[in-house]
Amino acid sequence: MKHILLLGLTFFLSLPIIAQNKKMQLTYPETRKDNTVDTYFGEKVADPYRWLEDDLSAETEAWVKSQNEVTFNYLSKIPFREDIKKRLTELWNYEKFTAPFKEGEYSYFYKNDGLQNQYVLYRQKENGDPEVFLDPNTFSKDATTSLSSISFSENGKLAAYAISEGGSDWRKVIVIDAISKKQLGDTLRDIKFSGVSWYKNEGFYYSSYDKPEGSELSAKTDQHKLYYHKLGTAQKEDQVIFGDELKRRYVGGYVTENQKYLIISAAVSTSGNELYYADLTTTDKTIKPLISNVENDYNVIEADDKALYVYTNHNAPNGKLVKVNLSKTDQKDWVTLVPETKDVMSVNSGAGYFFVEYMKDAVSVVEQYDMKGNKLRNIELPGIGSAGGFGGKKTDKDLYYSFTNYVTPGSIYKLDPKTGKSTLYKKPIVQFNPNDFTSEQVFYTSKDGTKVPMIITYRKGTVLNGKNPTILYGYGGFNISLTPSFSIVNAVWMEMGGIYAVPNLRGGGEYGKAWHDAGTQMKKQNVFDDFIAAGEYLIENNYTSKDYLAIRGGSNGGLLVGATMTQRPDLMKVALPAVGVLDMLRYHTFTAGAGWAYDYGTSEQSEEMFHYLKGYSPVHNVKEGVEYPATLVTTGDHDDRVVPAHSFKFAAELQDKQSGNNPVLIRIETNAGHGAGTPVSKTIEQYADIFGFTLYNMNIQLDDQLKSSTPISH
Repeated sequence: MKHILLLGLTFFLSLPIIAQNKKMQLTYPETRKDNTVDTYFGEKVADPYRWLEDDLSAETEAWVKSQNEVTFNYLSKIPFREDIKKRLTELWNYEKFTAPFKEGEYSYFYKNDGLQNQYVLYRQKENGDPEVFLDPNTFSKDATTSLSSISFSENGKLAAYAISEGGSDWRKVIVIDAISKKQLGDTLRDIKFSGVSWYKNEGFYYSSYDKPEGSELSAKTDQHKLYYHKLGTAQKEDQVIFGDELKRRYVGGYVTENQKYLIISAAVSTSGNELYYADLTTTDKTIKPLISNVENDYNVIEADDKALYVYTNHNAPNGKLVKVNLSKTDQKDWVTLVPETKDVMSVNSGAGYFFVEYMKDAVSVVEQYDMKGNKLRNIELPGIGSAGGFGGKKTDKDLYYSFTNYVTPGSIYKLDPKTGKSTLYKKPIVQFNPNDFTSEQVFYTSKDGTKVPMIITYRKGTVLNGKNPTILYGYGGFNISLTPSFSIVNAVWMEMGGIYAVPNLRGGGEYGKAWHDAGTQMKKQNVFDDFIAAGEYLIENNYTSKDYLAIRGGSNGGLLVGATMTQRPDLMKVALPAVGVLDMLRYHTFTAGAGWAYDYGTSEQSEEMFHYLKGYSPVHNVKEGVEYPATLVTTGDHDDRVVPAHSFKFAAELQDKQSGNNPVLIRIETNAGHGAGTPVSKTIEQYADIFGFTLYNMNIQLDDQLKSSTPISH
């Protein structure tokens, strides 16, 4: 790859010096306590802020407003907050593309000119000029309505796209003539956790819950159903295909590329699923079971007229690819095409091939196989990092994949599947020079002796003197793997002299099912121990020290931060829990939270599980007289994945019991949800606040530190 340096484009931003230890005085809004008490297995547990769970009440609305007034007043007075925002804006302002995909006569791709709040969907014919197909920036005045997905009919002449309003998981699906771009009469509402899968050009399958009573943003949704919508009919006439009699929390269905089979996955939690299929070419279209238990994961990758190709971790914790002949569907007759190895695999298909990505200590290795399971080659990647993509239709002649790591902005490569050769397709021009930074992987020892990998990234030449502002970011749950990827916000953090460290905690998927299970239910403490040990490693090796360490995580990672800061408040200076699961006794009573029980267990499951959850639940472990780190809780008022009541109650507990002068603030974004679809402008504002708060509370002086690197072009 040829790198051309663009000279003369290095900028320096001079920032004012913060007076050491001179902190703003805070008066928190008063948060009323009530007398709510729950009884679990004979033990009474007070819940004085239960009223904050009512997102429809005027009192909760007033509380949100008063908390935001205090928070934004504090953040606005941080001397260099606007300078950080300016630098984030400058660095964010570059063209971003996604890989193209073919539908009918057109190729489609997403593009953002730089600071557009939402990516725009373009299309073009071969050798033609690109034209705007859908521009989500026009969907609402404040750009908080986003395009969450789009699906095309078999011939590419019809499309159904889903929009999210205010960040909610509830969707509207709008059907259009893809050629003229004119909207048809079919608009479907109240759809959640769903794809859209067309059958020929006649209609499509989708999933949803019955609209709950009470608040659609917090009420429990527990029975997912698969529907079929026939074009030109009213949504109320849509047929329930699956899930009416057999109650499941998560149901999804899609039609195979050859339009022959409907594949249905059904699950009661986020791990393990049943698998069903129906032959759509027959008159009765009977749904038949392939797997009738939820003990393992099954995902149909490809299909031909007589067989399905399935990824599973059944008797293979790290995964394998099998062929299921539909004339002999008993599991003992399944044929292994790509067996399990010591590294975790994921599988995609395109152009008539399988592409198997292995994770070796959280970085990608990709191999190509034919449809019979014969290995053809290793795919040579551009470097050490994360590769994703390789999927497409069987008829595609070219495939695409992305490559990134912590210091390499995501680039798109075109792959010739017949030769395995890659060529650079799109590379962004960013005012960031990867050569100025380094990423190193270390292995540290957790409390029980387990070796845990961590990637630490920072500017070259950084002196390891224990005084570097450091963000320790983690997740540790739901079989999700944290692999290296570039982020504008992290780039700005490192420009300011910050270190960014990401450990691959148990509970994640980096080392397969065993690694995931080692961080679930009665073993959840392993995740917190791994995170604490990561912080101790950074301190012991002089990357940072207690006064310069911040911990951050979102969703399940917000739980990680909440549990870590209540167990070890002495370890860090700043805590940044985002959209966190923080009330572990009641999480399963909101929206689809009951489906998380595989990872967490529930307080109703057993007396032993109740005590275990109560023992680490952040809301229930804030203690009087403890000096907690400076804390900025972040959430969104439309978050119906992890309802904001978790964050409200945790912030109220901290404000009531905090000892010492470290601030406890909650930043509640309005018209925002769990994160997906958040406008760029809101994201920049949020990170300017997060970084400003972090550095201000570390007493960091930022004179002339915030600067951009020399951009690189190709």
